[in-house]
Amino acid sequence: MSYIDISPPIRPESPVFPGDQAFERQIMLDWDKGAHLSLSWIKSTVHIGAHADAPYHYHAEGVSIEKRSLDYYMGPCQVIDVSHVGPRRLLASDINLKAVSAPRVLFRSLTFAHQEPFQENFASLSPELIHELASRDVRLIGIDTPSIDPASAKDLLSHHAIFHHDMAILEGIDLTLASPGLYELIALPLAIEGADASPVRAVLRSL
Repeated sequence: MSYIDISPPIRPESPVFPGDQAFERQIMLDWDKGAHLSLSWIKSTVHIGAHADAPYHYHAEGVSIEKRSLDYYMGPCQVIDVSHVGPRRLLASDINLKAVSAPRVLFRSLTFAHQEPFQENFASLSPELIHELASRDVRLIGIDTPSIDPASAKDLLSHHAIFHHDMAILEGIDLTLASPGLYELIALPLAIEGADASPVRAVLRSL
């Protein structure tokens, strides 16, 4: 079965928002030191790499990630290339809305380097675009950047538009190897009780 892994590797160098908790892994037991097994713990922001935001992240009345239906995060999806737009909010006029044919849409902007230090100038989404996609029964929107809002945004207008339509968000995916087209998405969040997000192992399977 053919699939594309769209999850950037998680390592201490993985870029996170300034001030957020970088990934750390501490080895407690190690084969190389004569232990009978390998054992480690991790410390990290839950917004690391490919991740799913919970509504609680952007709205006080939103639910935490373990309460979200997994139906959002698996099923038919469409990759749309927007690399010609550049690092700004994507508008409805930037894409052919009539060509949207799946309930999950992933935007391939190629404006964020996942293996480089954090970059603030990346593509994000406009609330207008989210409203248009919601009217076409899109239930999940993903993007290959750290956020659907600009790095400097405090009002989180696009996140609030997502909340208004009860949609799901997938951020931080790597669509470098994903050609535009239709796929099956599998990107399941962990059931971390009370959490505002969860890392996911996101893959696209060819239809």
